Amino acid sequence: MSISELYYWGGLEFMNTISIIGIIMVVFMVMRIMKVSTSIFSPAKSLNLMKEAGTLALVIGVLGQIIGLFSAMMAIESAGGVSMGVLAAGIKVSTITTLYGFLVFVISRLASLIIQATAKSE
Repeated sequence: MSISELYYWGGLEFMNTISIIGIIMVVFMVMRIMKVSTSIFSPAKSLNLMKEAGTLALVIGVLGQIIGLFSAMMAIESAGGVSMGVLAAGIKVSTITTLYGFLVFVISRLASLIIQATAKSE
């Protein structure tokens, strides 16, 4: 099982959304590390937005899992019952988006901790 297969199984609409949020999070991270200050973003605001992007990725991942589980339960209901193996496979696939969102969330929180720990008093 490759990473690209997991990405596809997770559902492209949710996985792509989480990836875009992850890219935006990295942009805010770089802006904070380089202390880019514009009329819209200050370094402190960039740090806060980076953390919020990580939280949003986690929430989107959980939403993807809930929708996946709901769809799986509807399919099981219409089929009139399935084997335990098929049920386990459906649950396994539904967790992919949550795991991916959680990964982006953890990266944002770790980066935040490192940035705050190494920041000089401003």
